[in-house]
Amino acid sequence: MTSPALRLVWSQVARRRYRLPSALDSALEGAKWRLRRPPEGLDLAPPPDGPEPHLLIGPANAAGQGHAWAQAVTQSGQARAVNWAFQANPVFAYEADYAVPIAINAAPANFQSAQFQRVTGSFQAVLAESGRPLFGRLFGYNPRREALALQVAGLKVALVWHGSDIRLPSHHLASHPLSPYGLPQLRARAAELESTARRNRRLMWPTGLPQLVSTPDLLDQVPGAIWCPVVVRALASPAGPILDRPVPRVVHIPSNPLLKGTDLIDPVLRRLERAGRIEYLRAEGLPASEVGRLYASADIVADQFRLGIYGVAAAEAMAAGRLVLSDADQAVQDAVRRLSGLGLPIVRTSAQDLEITLERIMTNPEPFRALAASGPGFVEAVHSGRCSAEAILEACGLAGRTTS
Repeated sequence: MTSPALRLVWSQVARRRYRLPSALDSALEGAKWRLRRPPEGLDLAPPPDGPEPHLLIGPANAAGQGHAWAQAVTQSGQARAVNWAFQANPVFAYEADYAVPIAINAAPANFQSAQFQRVTGSFQAVLAESGRPLFGRLFGYNPRREALALQVAGLKVALVWHGSDIRLPSHHLASHPLSPYGLPQLRARAAELESTARRNRRLMWPTGLPQLVSTPDLLDQVPGAIWCPVVVRALASPAGPILDRPVPRVVHIPSNPLLKGTDLIDPVLRRLERAGRIEYLRAEGLPASEVGRLYASADIVADQFRLGIYGVAAAEAMAAGRLVLSDADQAVQDAVRRLSGLGLPIVRTSAQDLEITLERIMTNPEPFRALAASGPGFVEAVHSGRCSAEAILEACGLAGRTTS
């Protein structure tokens, strides 16, 4: 936005946009982007050298998953995939095949038309992330119209949801007493997320397109969805033994402290550190390349204590053979076992019981070492990309083929 006043106006509209007629909603979305300045050098890079890819994934690339899924599909040998990422925050520096500023949505219609022609002439399928349009104003910033146009052009289209793009804060708040969406600091943001999720449901569910979700808790939010697990790079071997030093190191890296429940666990961990029981490392705003290094130095990783889920951070810690503590819902654990045949190697604990749990671990570490040691195998089986590629290929109509 060009001024605080306009940002305020948009924030008020954003909380109610799901109630607006589609035409008015699209007009307001267009007005939002036209207030931004498009980047110079608009042209996106052409497909890489060699055979053209079959599948395009974009444009959210949340936690680098668009890129990770594209690699997983390519490594399957059944299709080649690339991802586009329209980046709003370069700090986290998630890897992408093609990354451009999100303001490219404001580019002129002739540019967007050229990109549409490139996609329909180069790809056979599109996995559309988070209900976000790939082609800006070309279809009135309306992802449903965009998906229909891609289908008319002969492409298969599937949808994938990452979390807050489809999760209703009102539902979460009703079922989770510690839900972050009830915090006063998040009240305005929760209203916007509620509106976004309802808008995505209103626009995209009537399409009947195949739908994927990146975390198992979302299976209850999206009827008929298929789990497409997040992908992490598992280390070749665990980063070393845990719980061997006299004072265990506990690491907490909240991407968003309010969502992760940092306020619930930070006083407990700092008190234990002052008592000499643990070494506590908390870090925020790290680039993705640094997160894995810090996890690998830990004995214990404290993940999240408000949402009831597990995601990329927990999977990265498990891949490093670290012991993960998290308040992961029993329903999430049951879904993982049902869909993968494996137990989730996470110690479930509430923030209220965190100190008791840590004392139990330090008193009798051996069973917890064994649980942490199972983490890399779990990640290899569930989060290495094979399961994700199978789900994506099936949803996008590319299964059962070969690229060789």
